[in-house]
Amino acid sequence: MERTLTQEEINTGVETLAAAIREKTGDRKIALVGIRSRGDEVAERVLNLLSQDDRELDFGILDISLYRDDYEHLRENPLLQESDIGFPVDDAHIILVDDVLFTGRTIRAALDALLDYGRPAKIELAVLIDRGHRELPIAPDYVGITLETNRLDHVLVSLEGTDGNDQVRIVRKESP
Repeated sequence: MERTLTQEEINTGVETLAAAIREKTGDRKIALVGIRSRGDEVAERVLNLLSQDDRELDFGILDISLYRDDYEHLRENPLLQESDIGFPVDDAHIILVDDVLFTGRTIRAALDALLDYGRPAKIELAVLIDRGHRELPIAPDYVGITLETNRLDHVLVSLEGTDGNDQVRIVRKESP
């Protein structure tokens, strides 16, 4: 069995993230840091909505490939891309942004990578989709869409800038 989220549902999720961030942070300066790949595109969409406000915003992109704890299980030659953090991380209020939160391991890796740049005053987490099933004690501060999934389900995110279209497919897998 399969379920699909539409472009409209994805846009609504991004708008929900931006509204929640706006409400909680007011007009304080924040930095959005998107996790490659797809978290950076979600972060850029949120940034575009927040930039309509009169506030200071920084933007960065974080590649966590070398910080993952499942590096040996990835394909033979994983694609390594650059991080682009062009602002001082020390004492910044950073909101890490990712497309899907599942076990929490990607966020753990992102925290390790980010802290190599300095010591932020605060780090919060924004995710387009929270699908549950954590293995680590990591919880999002901002959620665009909450999905009820089974542990073995696959949540496949496609975004316009990365994949050519906006769509989320939830492929159901039955437990053995």
